[in-house]
Amino acid sequence: MSLLVVGTVAFDTIETPFGKADMTIGGSGTYISLSASYFTNNINLVSIIGNDFPEKELKFLQSKGINTSGIVQRNDMKSFYWHGKYHYDMNTRDSLATELNVLSVFNPVIPENLKKADYLCLGNIDPEIQMSIINQVEKPNLIMCDTMNFWIETKHKELIETLKKVDILLLNDSEARELTNEYNLVTAARKIFTMGPKIVVIKKGENGALLFHGESIFFAPAYPLEKVFDPTGAGDTFAGGFMGWIAKTNDFSTENIKLAIIYGSVMASICVEDFSIEKLRNLNTDQINKRFDDFKNLITY
Repeated sequence: MSLLVVGTVAFDTIETPFGKADMTIGGSGTYISLSASYFTNNINLVSIIGNDFPEKELKFLQSKGINTSGIVQRNDMKSFYWHGKYHYDMNTRDSLATELNVLSVFNPVIPENLKKADYLCLGNIDPEIQMSIINQVEKPNLIMCDTMNFWIETKHKELIETLKKVDILLLNDSEARELTNEYNLVTAARKIFTMGPKIVVIKKGENGALLFHGESIFFAPAYPLEKVFDPTGAGDTFAGGFMGWIAKTNDFSTENIKLAIIYGSVMASICVEDFSIEKLRNLNTDQINKRFDDFKNLITY
C-alpha cells in the first residue's frame, strides 16, 4: 500500500551532553520516510529544499525506495535550518537558531500521480498547509497528522478545522493538555475524539506512549537505553514506524494498531542512539526484529 508523507527536509545542528553534530540532515519528512521505508517500499515524499541540499542525500533517500519526485528545489533560497542544544536530562532544549528559508514559501502541490495514496502522514507543519494537502488527495484509508504547541497557540482555529478531517492525531502529553485544557490524559484523549480523530497517540518521551482507540487504551513503555545521543527526530521516527507498519499490513484494527505503536517505539529507540539519521541509514530486518522482541519482553510476563 502507498504512503504519502508531507513534511520538512532540512539541516540541523545538534548539541547534546554527548557531543555536537553540525549541519546534519533532519526534518520531519526525512525521519518519517526513512523510518517507514523499513516496512513498506511505496513511499512518496513531498517537501521543499534549497540550493544547498546535497544531491547525494536525495540519492540516499531514493536508495531506500523513497520517491522524491514530490520534493521541490528552490535554487534561489537555502533549506530550512534549526540549531538546538539539549540539557543534560535530554528532555529540555534551547532553540539557538531557526531559519525558515524555503519553508517560508512552502505551499505544496501534490502531483497527480500521488493523489490516490492509500495512507497520508502529515508531519508537524502549519495546519493550514495540512488542510490544503487533505483537500488535494483522494480519500486515503487513513490520515495521520502531527502537531505542536506552536500551532496550538498561534493557529488554534485552523488546527481544529484540520482535525475534523484527520483519523489519527499524534502529539505529546503537554500538547494534548494544551489542546484540550484537560490535565488528565484519558480525559484529554476523549475530548480529542470529539474533534474528529478516531485514534489518539500521546507520546510521553522517555515514559513511552499511550494509544486511545475507541474504548481501548494501550500503553507502550519506552525502551530503556544506557545513552541517548540525540532525541531530535524521535517523534517523527516513531510516526514513520507506526504508519509504515500500518501501510505494510493494511490493517487498522485495534490489535494491529497496538503493534504499530510497538514498531514506532522500536524505530524511535534505535534512532536516538546516534546523531541525526545515522542509525536509520543502514538498519536491517534482524536488528528491528531483535529490538521488537526486547520490547515484547518489557510488556509481557
